[in-house]
Amino acid sequence: MLDEKYMRLAIELAKKGVGAVNPNPLVGAVIVKNNKIIGQGYHKAYGGLHAEREAFKSITEDAEGADMYVTLEPCCHYGKQPPCVEAIVEHKIKRVYVGSDDPNVLVSGKGYDFLREHGVEVYTHILKEECDALNDIFFHYITDKTPYVILKYAMTMDGKIAAYTGESKWISNESSRHNSQELRNRCSGIMVGIGTVLADDPMLTCRLENGHNPVRIICDTKLRIPVDSMIVKTACEVQTIVVVGEGLKKSITDADKDDDISNKYWELIEKKVEVIFAEEDNNEINLKKLMSELGRQGIDSIIIEGGGTLNYSAVKAGIVNEVMIYMAPMLLGGKEALTAVEGTGFSKPDMAAQFTFKEVKEIDGDLLIRYKAK
Repeated sequence: MLDEKYMRLAIELAKKGVGAVNPNPLVGAVIVKNNKIIGQGYHKAYGGLHAEREAFKSITEDAEGADMYVTLEPCCHYGKQPPCVEAIVEHKIKRVYVGSDDPNVLVSGKGYDFLREHGVEVYTHILKEECDALNDIFFHYITDKTPYVILKYAMTMDGKIAAYTGESKWISNESSRHNSQELRNRCSGIMVGIGTVLADDPMLTCRLENGHNPVRIICDTKLRIPVDSMIVKTACEVQTIVVVGEGLKKSITDADKDDDISNKYWELIEKKVEVIFAEEDNNEINLKKLMSELGRQGIDSIIIEGGGTLNYSAVKAGIVNEVMIYMAPMLLGGKEALTAVEGTGFSKPDMAAQFTFKEVKEIDGDLLIRYKAK
């Protein structure tokens, strides 16, 4: 069907905005007249033109009487850009075909109503499932006001994320690691626990050419992060947040205090590290409340790349929206070998966190398995 053909093109256009539009949605638009494409565009960057206006900017002839295919319900409110529905009416588009409904209360259904009231025919849910898949992050963030959290790890067929020696390089293959970098480019933030920083001294940056670096978030209840770690050394270049337990706040910020912890705090501030004091539960960061704070900062999505302790804390707190597992075709064995989710664990299977299978695909011999939280 031609409708699906043009919508698939709009979907591919939308994907070009990955890593540049957060916390806005990915959107693509195609304008067709007499079975010929006369304009196309996508939302290129946060604050920039929306997909519909980008498409109008590219038209090769008058768009009067043309059809528009757009992956998301056109906006009808003023934000950083004027309403796209007004541009559609001004260009005298005859029919609009839409993939996804916009759950934003400022738009939801109102975009369709505006177009119909101005004589534009509207057809909805064209390739809805594929269009919805573009914006899992946006849909969650705009409705819940907290980041969409992806728990990601590489493991062997027997569930090990490292050998009993602690060696983990490399369980996943090079293609899987490239795919993982694409995920970093897509998401606003990346979170690890202090154990990962102490063990690996990672950079946690996106290594794709022209890739977007996510905000680095370190859960560090007792402020153990070394000031000479790679993360601290590069904090002036990549936004970095260290989350500390609120129990340390008074002693750290006391102007007259002169000890190692207080001195480290001020040195981190001087090196452009943002330090957040977070509520604690049993000497652990309250991750649910932390997500609310990070959401207020405009962080719409977070990849958790921590070890088993942070992974368990995230699952137990109920903040995980999606799990991505890169499974390598190898068996490591070892009673002491590390597993992806450690901590105390749940006492019986019917109390475990539950997930729904989403998809599996092969990446040069590895399997990428995705689950969504129920």
